[in-house]
Amino acid sequence: MNEKILVVDDDRLVSEFVDETLTRSGYDVTSAMSGEDALGFIEIEDFDLILSDVRMPKMDGIELLKQIRHVSPSTMVIMITAYGTVKNAVEAMKIGAFDYVLKPFSPDELELTVKKALKFQGLQIENDLLRNEVGRKYSFDNIVGRNKTLMDVFDLVKVAADSKATILITGESGTGKELVAKAIHYNSPRKGKAFIRVNCASLPENLIESELFGHEKGAFTGAIKQTKGRFELADGGTLLLDEISEMPFSLQAKLLRVLQEYEFERVGSGTPIKVDVRLIATTNRNLKAEIREGNFREDLFYRLNVIQIEIPPLRARVDDIPALATHFIKKYNDENGRSVEGINDKVLNIMMKYHWPGNVRELENIIQRGVVTCRSKRLTNEDFPGYLALGGVVDTGDVQLPMPVSLSELEKYAILEALKFTGGNRSKAADILGITSRTLRNKLAEYGLKRKAVTVEEDLG
Repeated sequence: MNEKILVVDDDRLVSEFVDETLTRSGYDVTSAMSGEDALGFIEIEDFDLILSDVRMPKMDGIELLKQIRHVSPSTMVIMITAYGTVKNAVEAMKIGAFDYVLKPFSPDELELTVKKALKFQGLQIENDLLRNEVGRKYSFDNIVGRNKTLMDVFDLVKVAADSKATILITGESGTGKELVAKAIHYNSPRKGKAFIRVNCASLPENLIESELFGHEKGAFTGAIKQTKGRFELADGGTLLLDEISEMPFSLQAKLLRVLQEYEFERVGSGTPIKVDVRLIATTNRNLKAEIREGNFREDLFYRLNVIQIEIPPLRARVDDIPALATHFIKKYNDENGRSVEGINDKVLNIMMKYHWPGNVRELENIIQRGVVTCRSKRLTNEDFPGYLALGGVVDTGDVQLPMPVSLSELEKYAILEALKFTGGNRSKAADILGITSRTLRNKLAEYGLKRKAVTVEEDLG
C-alpha cells in the first residue's frame, strides 16, 4: 500500500509541483489550498505524512502544525519554507515538525526528505510494536504462579509500579528479582522510556563510576571521547542496579547524592547534570548485616528501601511448581521444536519435596535440559539430574543424604552439579546457579571444593 501524503500550500504552482513529484515517486497524494481545508481532510482520512507551507493566510503553517499534533500526533510533518521564514520553520521543529525544505527545492531534495521522514516513522512504529510486545511479556498476568505469598507480593508490586518511589527488591538468587523489576517498569508510566540494567558485581571497581555517571574526553587513560553513563541513558525511565550489595563502599556516597539531588557529574567534569530516573535495586544479601559489617552505608540503605519487595523462594511456594513446570515445558518445546506433553507424576512429586537452592532459575534450567534430552512423550527421572532421579536421595558425590537435608548441603551439591553440567566452566556454572563468579569462588572456598573444582577443569583439559 502506497503511503498517503497531504500537501498544504496556497501557492498553486508549488502545490502542483510537489503533487506531481511525489505522485511520480509512487505516493498517494492529496492537495489542500489552506490550513482549514487540510484539517477537513485530516478529520476523515489518515495520512502518513503532511507537507505544509509555513506562510499561509488565515491559518498559517505553525498553527496548522499545533492542530495536527492535537488531532493526529503520530503523523509526520515537514514544513515548506522560504528563506525569510526559516526561523519559523525551526520553531515548528521545536513544536514537533520532523524537518523542513527550503524553497526553491529540487525533486530529488524533496523526495530525499520525504523518504527520510517516512523511514523514521517506520522505525517509530517498529519500536512501538516492540515496546508493546515487551510490555505484554512483562505483564502482571504473565507472572506464573498463584501462591498466596506470591500474590501478596504482586499486590504490592502493582501499587509500587504507579509511584515514583525507589524500590529495593530482595530475595535469594534465582527467585526472579529482575523479572519483577521489569514488570514494575513496563507497567508504570515510564514504560515508554528506557529500562537500563547495571550488574554491580560484574563491573570492575575502577570502571563502575564511569559506567554509572559517564566521563569526559581525557578524564582517564583510554577516555577518547565523551561518553554518557547509565543514569543519563535511563533519563525519564528506570535504572536497575542489580546486586547493589556489590557496589564499592567508596561509590555509595555518590549514589546517595544522586538519590537526594537527582543530579551527578561525569567523571572529569564539574558540571552537574539533572536526571529524572526511577531507581530499582536488587540484592540477595541481608543489607542490614552488611551495614553492621561496615560494607554498606546505612543512609543509602534507607534511601533505597522506600518500598521493599521480598520475593519468596521457590520452596516457600511449592504449590506453584506444577504451573511453572508446564510453563517452561511449553517455552522450551517452542524454542526447540519439541512436543513434550508433561512430567511423570512420580518425578513431579519429588520436585515438590526438593528444596530448590537455585529457585525458579534452577527449575527452569532442569526443565530446559529435560525437554532437550527427552526421548518419550513425558519427562521421566532419566531426563533430570541425579538428585531428582534418585527418588528423593541426594548424592553429593561423596555421600548420599536422605531428604530433607540442610540448605548448605543442597547448595554444595548444586554447585558440584553445575560444574559437572558445564564441564568445569565456572562462569557458566555461576550463570546456572544465578550467582556471580565471585560468589561462586567464595562458595568453593567455603565448602572446601576449590581443589576439586580445579581438578575437574584440569581433567577435562
